[in-house]
Amino acid sequence: MYWWGPFVLVATFVIMEFMAWATHRFVMHGFMWYFHADHHVEEPGFFERNDVFFLIYAVPSWLCIMLGMMTEHYVPVWIGFGIAAYGFAYFLIHDVYIHRRFKWLRDIERPYFMAIRKAHKMHHKHQGKEDGECFGMLWVPFKYFREARKAYVAKQNLR
Repeated sequence: MYWWGPFVLVATFVIMEFMAWATHRFVMHGFMWYFHADHHVEEPGFFERNDVFFLIYAVPSWLCIMLGMMTEHYVPVWIGFGIAAYGFAYFLIHDVYIHRRFKWLRDIERPYFMAIRKAHKMHHKHQGKEDGECFGMLWVPFKYFREARKAYVAKQNLR
């Protein structure tokens, strides 16, 4: 493959944050609310209807990688890897760290991660599809970083 592939991967990863924000804001909290609604309420069971959105990103990622490799056009391959990398980050940050669907990564007490968790908590305070806020995953409003930094420093001073 080519030297520029990792740059395409990183650019795709960054663009995916905007795509995820737009999908979350206009699709999940829009015409596909039926699938996303159970994510905003506590229900028993491990799986949610919301998990169907995994396919929205997994299928294009797979197609880009597969078709790019088959045709020897490598830009789509690296785009597919970028989408997959974002999906993996989403899984680790959203499902593992924020929602604690697995018992890993529970003890991360750094300001950035605290800010992400707080912004997502603010998103979930709205039970309906209207009046939402904080639709992104990795980039959140700066006020949450300020609050997290203040809480982190206070916690460090107690030690």
